[in-house]
Amino acid sequence: MNDTKDHEVYSSARHSKYWQQLQICADSPWSLAALFAQDDTRTQRFSAQSGALYMDYSKQCLDDTVLENLLSLANSCELSARIQALLQGAMVNISEERAALHTALRLPATASLQIDNQDVVADVHQSLGQVERLSERVRSGTWRGFSGKAITDVVNIGVGGSDLGPLMATTALDEWADTCVEVHFVSNMDGTQLDNLLKHLNPETTLFIISSKSFGTIDTLSNAKTALSWLLATAKRRAGTEDSVLRRHFIGISANSEKMSDWGIHPEHQLQLWEWVGGRFSLWSAIGLAIAIRIGMSGFKELLAGAHSMDEHFAQADFAENLPVLLGLIAVWNSTFLQVNAHTVLPYDGRLSYLPSYLTQLEMESNGKSVTQHGDRIDYDTCPILWGEIGSNAQHAFYQLLHQGTQQVSCDFIACVRRYSDEAKNTPLQQQHELSLANCLAQSRVLAFGNAAIAETDSQIACDADKYKYYRGNQPSTTLLIDELTPHSLGALIALYEHKVYVMASIWDINPFDQWGVEMGKKMAESVHDAMQQEGNAPFDTSTNQLLKHIKQLS
Repeated sequence: MNDTKDHEVYSSARHSKYWQQLQICADSPWSLAALFAQDDTRTQRFSAQSGALYMDYSKQCLDDTVLENLLSLANSCELSARIQALLQGAMVNISEERAALHTALRLPATASLQIDNQDVVADVHQSLGQVERLSERVRSGTWRGFSGKAITDVVNIGVGGSDLGPLMATTALDEWADTCVEVHFVSNMDGTQLDNLLKHLNPETTLFIISSKSFGTIDTLSNAKTALSWLLATAKRRAGTEDSVLRRHFIGISANSEKMSDWGIHPEHQLQLWEWVGGRFSLWSAIGLAIAIRIGMSGFKELLAGAHSMDEHFAQADFAENLPVLLGLIAVWNSTFLQVNAHTVLPYDGRLSYLPSYLTQLEMESNGKSVTQHGDRIDYDTCPILWGEIGSNAQHAFYQLLHQGTQQVSCDFIACVRRYSDEAKNTPLQQQHELSLANCLAQSRVLAFGNAAIAETDSQIACDADKYKYYRGNQPSTTLLIDELTPHSLGALIALYEHKVYVMASIWDINPFDQWGVEMGKKMAESVHDAMQQEGNAPFDTSTNQLLKHIKQLS
């Protein structure tokens, strides 16, 4: 039996001799051009693979000495024990005194994990069974709206992890969709997003999924209330009742069944979350219902299986060949030691258009911390600022800064190798894909080597005398190649980044599973909203008070 109230106190990487040695290494001038010139075998040694994911990190500003020290740094903070603690359900979320069991969400049914005398795996698969039953009812046309018509559209209302995860996955896997039921996503609380969507939907055939771990998130509940009003306006004209609307047009996903019932979600349409699932790690749970509706439960299970395969790699592979460990250590090296405080994710595949946004939340909400797990102030840089965009758009937007700006930025290039190759009639599409791959490789090359990369092909552009056409190079990057984008490989890719976050947090000795900054913002918004509804002076700073006054004058 595991007791989630118990937790280990691990050694700190900060006080390791390897930390000091890395600081010394960081002070040396780093030249990617020189590193490659000195070592013909560099690419072979600074690459690794797990399943369908191949990672080339040879264009990072590191050498054997740095890598050896990084691996030793990981051992110094007992990373292996920390990984086992995560996977076995120990209390790794110290500030909230609970486990972080997102990896349990993708364990096979044959596995066993006892937490506080409760079989977590059994609970997970019971929930997945409910997801399967509800999704198949919608997909088969069995689920009917209040007027007896089959559901044609499903709207997922959530925010943060309850939105970005399923949105990213359904977009990436849309070609695996085998239903005519369309899935939509709404997150913005101002109503514009929902209003624009509802104009194109039929209330009689629209089903809403209300996803909120607490079922108290004002963003989500505001949109849900508006959706209910929209449905009732039509139902009343067709002899529908509020009870029939609530029963036939709403599914709730939350850890708070009482609040779901109070809102009007019928018990048979309530899907369970658990406190040990963080929002940004929740797409593997019932939060993934929208994914299952769109690509089927078999596809959703493949997504889970892909993530589980990465969990096993993370737990078993030697650190020198462990993709999440290497990716996390490189991120720490860049951010903490080289002071590269910006990171961009660049997928060269339109299907991964929402991946940068998803990873922005995953990393910055997890590791945007300035105190250790024990509340001590941190005196080193932690999470970098992260953003990104699909490659083609990025090339015509912020690559100018990457190539010729003054800021150092680390980059992750992500591309799929096989695409359209089995479709003879799509030769033009295959050619486009090859062009996209070429751009991906070319950009990482120029970012690494600058003018030297293009001197062979265009001496005029490469001429240093032309001050406007100088490309400085030495921008560190990692390239991730995916054999082929499938539910399985996407699951592995997402889990790779989840575990990268945990590795970074372990080195920095921070808790990646709480988000007190987010919670504080929510509470302050409530107090400002209350003041907005009241007469008289607001009890805030002069700027906020003046802005409130201006808003009231125009309202």
